[in-house]
Amino acid sequence: FPSPGNGYIEGKELENFFQELESARKGAGVDSENDNLGDKMKEFMHKYDRNADGKIEMAELAQILPTEENFLLCFRQHVGSSSEFMEAWRRYDTDRSGYIEANELKGFLSDLLKKANRPYDEPKLQEYTQTILRMFDMNGDGKLGLSEMSR
Repeated sequence: FPSPGNGYIEGKELENFFQELESARKGAGVDSENDNLGDKMKEFMHKYDRNADGKIEMAELAQILPTEENFLLCFRQHVGSSSEFMEAWRRYDTDRSGYIEANELKGFLSDLLKKANRPYDEPKLQEYTQTILRMFDMNGDGKLGLSEMSR
């Protein structure tokens, strides 16, 4: 949601974030009680905008998300530039197939979680791997192409 490189969510980005959040909540069967989106945004900002600057910075967002989703922010923090992304891609595409298969993705996530000092066990790592594949494997082939991974 944040514009590339600015490290925070504000304005239209924040509105889009809330719209997608509401859509995900409805999809998960969570009753939204027909609250006004604007009211929800104000309440959210009051609760989570710790420095009251009208923006949700990545550090603030990281405190909001549960650990299961927070690891995506870890990735962003550890791979900030396109050259770092390509370096990570080459490191984890161990068979040089041009794709990150599930086992390679699992290695990537394991290293990422270790760097972020986030505890995990094998079942949780498998769950994270499957979650990433569900989120980003757009063509359903069980592996991530460069364009899918860059999302």
